[in-house]
Amino acid sequence: MPPANSDRAPLTTSQQNIFRSEGVLHLPDFIPRPRLKAVKDSILAELMRLRIWSGSKSLGSAPDRLPAFQQIARLSSQVKVPNLHDAICTPEVQAAVAALAGAQPVTAQGEQLLLSLPRQGAWSLAQLNWHVDVAPRPDPDEVPGIQAFYLIDDVVPQGGATLALAHSHRLASQAAGALRSALKSSGADLATALAASGTALAEMCGKAGDVFLMDMRTVHSPSVNASKHIRMMATTRFALGPLR
Repeated sequence: MPPANSDRAPLTTSQQNIFRSEGVLHLPDFIPRPRLKAVKDSILAELMRLRIWSGSKSLGSAPDRLPAFQQIARLSSQVKVPNLHDAICTPEVQAAVAALAGAQPVTAQGEQLLLSLPRQGAWSLAQLNWHVDVAPRPDPDEVPGIQAFYLIDDVVPQGGATLALAHSHRLASQAAGALRSALKSSGADLATALAASGTALAEMCGKAGDVFLMDMRTVHSPSVNASKHIRMMATTRFALGPLR
């Protein structure tokens, strides 16, 4: 991974405070849109090559018939984009991660595409896969890892964006586990569960080039793409310690 540009302060004090408090930080227009055009074109070419999607219609391949979250995993494994790391994991992104972590991180995993086809069904917060990637630490101010989410194309609300529960990274392990159990319950009342835990829903939608940085202790989940557009995102995990 190329070194971050340590001579440039990419984040304001206010942005750093938001990240520490909420566990999720939205950085609008953080990657130039022209830089992402080749990535988007490669994804569309791959979907056509795999006979999954062309233009605005399905080509009837198997992933289109999979349940929503299985479809994301299948597409992410099948679609290959050359030079994805160089296109999205910019020195500015790395510098922002280092500033929030207070240390130079290492890349725990290579970049992973997060793709979902249009019209997966009605958008709902029920039966989602709420989880954390790193267990809470005894010191809530110690950042164990940061996950970056990159918007390769515009992602509209209810368009399949990753969902996160702001401030959930500050919960103790038992409280975080109880929150996830409540959210996964078939009769869960989301508003009641969030109010009881002091957390709030954050949907990572926006414009191509936007980046979201998330503390890896934050409770999050994939969501249903109810829009008429392909959801094109990617992610990188930057770890400061062993993943759970």
